[in-house]
Amino acid sequence: MFQKLVAIEPVSLIPSAEKKLSDFAKEVVLYDTIPDSDREIARRICDADAVLLSYTTHLGKGALEQCKHLKYIGMCNSLYSPESANVDIYYANSRGITVTGIRDYGDEGVVEYVISELVRCLHGFDQVPWDGMAREITGLKAGILGLGKSGGMIADALHFFGAEISYFARSEKEAARQKGYRFLPLNDMLRESEVVCCCLNRNTVLMQARQFEALGNKKILFNTGLSPAWEEAPFLRWLEGDNLCFCDTVGALGGPHLLDHPKVRCMQVSTGRTRQAFVRLSEKVLQNLTDFTGIKPD
Repeated sequence: MFQKLVAIEPVSLIPSAEKKLSDFAKEVVLYDTIPDSDREIARRICDADAVLLSYTTHLGKGALEQCKHLKYIGMCNSLYSPESANVDIYYANSRGITVTGIRDYGDEGVVEYVISELVRCLHGFDQVPWDGMAREITGLKAGILGLGKSGGMIADALHFFGAEISYFARSEKEAARQKGYRFLPLNDMLRESEVVCCCLNRNTVLMQARQFEALGNKKILFNTGLSPAWEEAPFLRWLEGDNLCFCDTVGALGGPHLLDHPKVRCMQVSTGRTRQAFVRLSEKVLQNLTDFTGIKPD
């Protein structure tokens, strides 16, 4: 059991899960604001031996080196790799601090967002139809950039509605091949696709000038990642054509300065943050605590 567990910012646990945190620690402290500096982060952690945080705070070496008792960090958000994490995992591990994260808790809402916006665009609901006449997803050439869990679910949903799926990933996926999805070099996939969905890890940039040249004109680009999948300058040049970009969050778009662009459609909300997602998130955070401590909450 931990001596003290601190959530240094809001971590989106459902109320029943918050109550169960007391099963893991003698003292539990929950903050409802986001810390604004390393100094404030360290002050909140103080003598705690366990910390929880979400994606809105960066927990780096500057704060961690001030926290001498810390032995566990629970990320209540997606952890795909140390490089893309909002925790300095390498430094934490060098101090013997265990860092855990979660995955695959908000993908369903993201899939619904892509299908919803694409249907509205193609059919012309409250807008001019993309092709000048209402069109189905049937027969649409859709490319997926990054075929992880989220990208795979988007591919499956589009395929269900009749789209032809191609994708680019670090390697060909046997399960995708069996479904008839084509594994293509990046520029070939971009060139052949009418709609491209970017489903990459945070801070992964694959769309540069040559990729936008391959993508070409009269295309629709979705980004469902936590950060832009592109370099901004060639992205803006591409938007000068007859193209559209859809993002759910400002972070995925690249910043508020792009919100008023006439070719951008940004919801300014994380579409993966649904009621069901918070339940899945809470269950996975508690399971990580159980795996570390051996305690199973009542």
